Amino acid sequence: MSATQPSSPPTRLRRGETFEAEIETLAYGGRGITKPGGYVVFVNGGLPGDRVSAEITKSKKGYAEANALELLAPGPDRLRDTDIHQGEACPGAPWQALGYDRQLAFKEEHVADALTRIGKLGDINIDPIIGADEQWRYRNKVEYSFGEQDGELVLGFHPRGRWDEVLDIEDCHLSSEATNAARNEVLAWARSEGLNAYDPHDHRGILRNLVIREGRRTGQIQTRLVTSRAEFPRPPVDLHTVIDGPSGSTSGPTGVLGEETLRERIFDLDIELSHDSFFQTNTEMAEKLYGLAAE
Repeated sequence: MSATQPSSPPTRLRRGETFEAEIETLAYGGRGITKPGGYVVFVNGGLPGDRVSAEITKSKKGYAEANALELLAPGPDRLRDTDIHQGEACPGAPWQALGYDRQLAFKEEHVADALTRIGKLGDINIDPIIGADEQWRYRNKVEYSFGEQDGELVLGFHPRGRWDEVLDIEDCHLSSEATNAARNEVLAWARSEGLNAYDPHDHRGILRNLVIREGRRTGQIQTRLVTSRAEFPRPPVDLHTVIDGPSGSTSGPTGVLGEETLRERIFDLDIELSHDSFFQTNTEMAEKLYGLAAE
């Protein structure tokens, strides 16, 4: 009788290599998982059932990371009129191309996996996730970054993995129309004044970030501009923070030009939030959370 031959290890894919594969499931954080030749690859932009071409961006012995290049065939969970680049303009929301019910199902699986397999807590009962009533226009805080595209000042978000680039965003569908209007007003003012964006490479330029918060129950909007220096035309904002070093933080000495605090109401409680106060970014879900805690 011949001895059983040991199975050969998966073929490792190297950085820069491209491949085609079908996404099997989602990892924590929203990246797709595929296993070409048994080698685990986490794919940005891929959803379960998608067949994609992808490029390896990081290669290790046990796994690799990749960016989807082209959607060859969409999976059943992908929303219509979405593509593999859907999350690039809003990298903080990588689940947008997935139906909300499926989002909750995958997140519930991730919680169960964390508690049972990783936490080794055994067979425990996990209550269903309580979903949000609104999946769009719900955020009460958005932080934008200034940048330049083709010589023009823009205001938006960093593409995934690119801290030195900014994609211009005219309308973020996670924030309200009122806060989007405030964003556009500040950008128009900055362009009219001929101001430029801070460059993280040579540490020159003025404009860093714009942070907008909204009282969903009060209708108040608070804007805070973060710059690299204090001396420049008075901005149409409530607060002005100056950070004169290379730090990427938005916390620093802050001057008051308008409303110093943001007023909000949760149930029958009136609260005031300073610019650096923590508050749940989804006010409606915060009320649900506090209501459950009070039961």
